Amino acid sequence: MEEARRYGRLGAFVVVSLCILMTGLVLLGGRRWFQSTFMFETYFDQSVAGLDVGAPVRFRGVPLGHVAAILTSAATYERSVPLEKRHEYIVVRVEVNLSGQEAAQMRRDAETLVARGLRAQTQLAGITGQQYLALDFLDPKKYRPLPFDWTPRYPYLPSAPSSTVETIEKAQSFLASLTEADISKLSQNLSSLLGDLDTKLREIPVADLATRAQAALRGADGTLARMDRLLADPSLKQTVDNAGVISGRVRKMLSDGDLDRLVKDLDDASARLDALVGDNQYDVRATVEDLRTTAGDLRALSESFRAYPAGVLIGGPPERIQLPGRPQ
Repeated sequence: MEEARRYGRLGAFVVVSLCILMTGLVLLGGRRWFQSTFMFETYFDQSVAGLDVGAPVRFRGVPLGHVAAILTSAATYERSVPLEKRHEYIVVRVEVNLSGQEAAQMRRDAETLVARGLRAQTQLAGITGQQYLALDFLDPKKYRPLPFDWTPRYPYLPSAPSSTVETIEKAQSFLASLTEADISKLSQNLSSLLGDLDTKLREIPVADLATRAQAALRGADGTLARMDRLLADPSLKQTVDNAGVISGRVRKMLSDGDLDRLVKDLDDASARLDALVGDNQYDVRATVEDLRTTAGDLRALSESFRAYPAGVLIGGPPERIQLPGRPQ
């Protein structure tokens, strides 16, 4: 009886320990074992050196999953294919952790996304960083799927050459175009260009330009000397000081309101003058007429004075004298 109880306690201890262990595994990441995963694979016809199992997979920079396996098509799908007919692709399988609904949705949309240009491409995480697999939409006409004649185990996603490979290919193409160029013709054109340049340089009147430059420099020296004398003149300093004093007075007048008061006084005086002229308009007209009459009388008196100065001063003109022998 005692032995049966001891076995019962031992069994309970084992069950409780297993429950605690399972709970710890779930809390520490074991929940991933029960998550839905979506697997797809892509093929490369070039080297994927630097891409390792476990490398991150990102869709436009967003973490999506990781590389689950890196294989060769010869070992995976072309074991029974003759060596000369094998494609020798690199098979990269990707595991994406999604919920069950998201995984089903991705399976349904896989063909549509591929038709729109979704492609896998190896990229560097920096200048010298680790390679990762990047998913993005590219031109589907430029990056067509690789040809193969087997049935993929997982949904297939076409690939695109990495940006580094494209850069190297462009550089190689540029170097090839340089190699194919007519070097001798380029050399002749360069020699002709240098000859024309030398002829043009010889035609430049260097001596004349030097003489003109020296004359301009002498003129500039004279101008600078006159400016120095002008700046050293005490009257210039006095003028600047006077201008400063005047500016200060004007500024003080503006700040104290004297200018505003002067303008107001001028406006008041103009208004009073307008009112005075308006009230005495008739008197002003009569005065003007009298002045005109007086001016006419003075003009007549002046003419009489010029003709008969004595008569103006003493009396009228002298009587007319009758000479003898002449009829009256």
